[in-house]
Amino acid sequence: MKMAELGEFGFIDRIRAGVASSAETAGVVRGIGDDCAVLELPPDHLLLTTTDMLVEDIHFRREWTDFANLGRKSVSVNVSDVAAMGGTPHHLYLGLAFPGTLPLEQLDAFVAGFLDACRFYQVTLVGGDTCSSSGPIAISVTVEGSVPKGRFVPRDGARPGDAIYVSGTLGDSALALHLLQEGKPVDPFLLERHINPQARTRLGPILSAAGIPSAMIDVSDGPVSDLGHILERSGSVDALVDEEALPLSEPFRALLQSDRKLLRLALGGGEDYELLFTVPPEREHLIPEAAQKSGLALSRIGVITSGSGILTVRTANGEEYRPARKGFDHFAG
Repeated sequence: MKMAELGEFGFIDRIRAGVASSAETAGVVRGIGDDCAVLELPPDHLLLTTTDMLVEDIHFRREWTDFANLGRKSVSVNVSDVAAMGGTPHHLYLGLAFPGTLPLEQLDAFVAGFLDACRFYQVTLVGGDTCSSSGPIAISVTVEGSVPKGRFVPRDGARPGDAIYVSGTLGDSALALHLLQEGKPVDPFLLERHINPQARTRLGPILSAAGIPSAMIDVSDGPVSDLGHILERSGSVDALVDEEALPLSEPFRALLQSDRKLLRLALGGGEDYELLFTVPPEREHLIPEAAQKSGLALSRIGVITSGSGILTVRTANGEEYRPARKGFDHFAG
């Protein structure tokens, strides 16, 4: 069956059937079915709201991902922003634009993957919109979350002397994309990191509750670009990153043996959705406990110094350079 045969409202009914009723979901007074969702925040919490888009042939290509994983990724890349503020995601809104000729089976797979990710992150789909598209598929997701008052982590808090930490490993998604573009085989671990990334929604609240980060951001556009955002917002600070300290997965290291140029992907590649954060010296002793609670490796990759927003990378032999390539920019040449 094609979407044109089912119709917009028939499709919405299929989505609603897979979502738990408001009575079954904490914080949802009224979900899908009214003009607006009616929601409650936990007591003494601040509202966090963010939105993101995935556009066909810009963020994904159908030949490289299936619709179920596309649905999962649509959730992950959005809840990651809430984690980066130290908060917990609660509610999602989904906007979909697609051709009416798209097979219903593919849309059902997308929705199944989307709702599977909602269950994984313990969030609820409470509304959205659908429309036809004469061009590529476009996916827009808005997520609302919350953080206890006084605990949200901004980008502008980095100060000289702070250590720079990152969770997990870097460059896996970018390396997978590079190999796909080159038509080369991709290690299953790397491919999974690209098409089905995991947002660090458990780590963010652990860090904020312990008061560890002075600034934090998720790695969506690449460490060079995202750390650059922290430097720009914090003012009068530079960053020195140790190239050898970058945490790399075993599949990444294996390919790095034959091509050292791939290391640029660990610095400039995006879509890992790890958390990158700065830590004052007096709080670094709290890092091991946070790592244990979250089940994630937390690696010290550099230090914040006084300056004017310059990011410098130091190689294993002590040479220093400024990365020439920024992270992904939709409107840059």
